[in-house]
Amino acid sequence: MKLTHYGHAAVLVETAAGSKVLIDPGNYSQGYERIDDLDLLLVTHSHPDHLDTERFQALRDLNPEAVLVANADTSVAAGNHREGDRMVLDDSAFEIAGIGIEPTGRSHAEIFRSLPEVANTGFVVDGTVWHPGDAFDALPRQVEILLLPVGGPWMKIGEAIDFARAVAPRVIVPIHQGGLAEVHRNLHYGLLRNLVAAEFVILEEGVTREF
Repeated sequence: MKLTHYGHAAVLVETAAGSKVLIDPGNYSQGYERIDDLDLLLVTHSHPDHLDTERFQALRDLNPEAVLVANADTSVAAGNHREGDRMVLDDSAFEIAGIGIEPTGRSHAEIFRSLPEVANTGFVVDGTVWHPGDAFDALPRQVEILLLPVGGPWMKIGEAIDFARAVAPRVIVPIHQGGLAEVHRNLHYGLLRNLVAAEFVILEEGVTREF
């Protein structure tokens, strides 16, 4: 398994079989727009830091065979639907192009009570890597690698710590830190290292690492 973090929520997963899965290509992230030969595009929800609609269309043009997997609301926001795209309606697991996908969760975590609810679907890829999107509402399950959000207007770091402890992954890779100042990133990273029993791996943006 190989991972490449393109900043904030965008992560490329390359499976042991060589399949390529890009998750959440948003507007806080850079470099993913040059990726080709993608098999799947997974988008957790429609917020622009997870789905940059302009660059997403260019990415689809570069990867005409890639299958989009998203919930109904996010599929509409993504547009440019193609034959073979998969709309997620529940948490039933499925397989596309030999890649196992397990949808998780239902709704984006609340930012403020008067804001409308946003659908959020996390994804477990090949039973190994879990990207929860912007929520900790899914029932914890055992995975090797947890892509863990560490900052955002919808969360506090204590929630991330509780979620990581419940999942108990072998490796935690911090994501969703694009809005944090460096001093706050380091504070959150230190708390996670000290309070969660897992290997904590910060990926250099744009650099591929094998796990």
